[in-house]
Amino acid sequence: MYKRVLLKLSGEALSSPGNAFDPAILKALAEELKQVRELGVDLAIVVGGGNFIRGKMAESIGIERVQGDYMGMLATVINALAVQGALEQAGVPTRVQTAIEMQKVAEPFIVRRAIRHLEKGRIVIFGAGTGNPYFSTDTTAALRASEIGADVILMAKNGVDGVYSADPKTHPEAVKFDSLSYMDLLQKGLQVMDTTATSMCMDNDVDLIVFNMNEPGNILKAVRGEVNGTIISKEGN
Repeated sequence: MYKRVLLKLSGEALSSPGNAFDPAILKALAEELKQVRELGVDLAIVVGGGNFIRGKMAESIGIERVQGDYMGMLATVINALAVQGALEQAGVPTRVQTAIEMQKVAEPFIVRRAIRHLEKGRIVIFGAGTGNPYFSTDTTAALRASEIGADVILMAKNGVDGVYSADPKTHPEAVKFDSLSYMDLLQKGLQVMDTTATSMCMDNDVDLIVFNMNEPGNILKAVRGEVNGTIISKEGN
């Protein structure tokens, strides 16, 4: 269904209790992404750093917000390299590009170079967020998807199979939405992604699919448009 996709992973999706990285999760993820690539789909990835630290977490221990955000950006680079390592173990060619230059470990982000890598069949992993404090990795995903001309953002969630009217874990009566518009997200105050990211996706007409990544094969299904999640688009159809 989609030719070019951007997968948004949380840092927590790579971890297990007591471990920043779970080798079994990384291996299974790499094998599934390999299957996506074999479909002929251009695949880019944005990964968060929440398994290490977030800017707001740093604030809670007395570190100033801007400094904390930079710590979080570096955490995303660690995760990007971990995903790259797992993919290359599976025989998949990759490139990591970072918004903060660190040429010993990754390429600097250059949009034309990223697109060229995708055209050559490489998976591109974007690290270090946007390179600026006060912007989340959700916003990074929206920005990079717009820059590379992605058809859709696949937002992989841990244990949640879509967007609900309230938290289904604490509100059993919560209703799941099959489809929404970006305006619905803003008006209903649904916490899918931050408002900056939501507005950017709406302005650039990039679709979003929210799905549960804990079920094996769901990334592949999402690429094919088969996953049982929530589809968010400009029109909401």
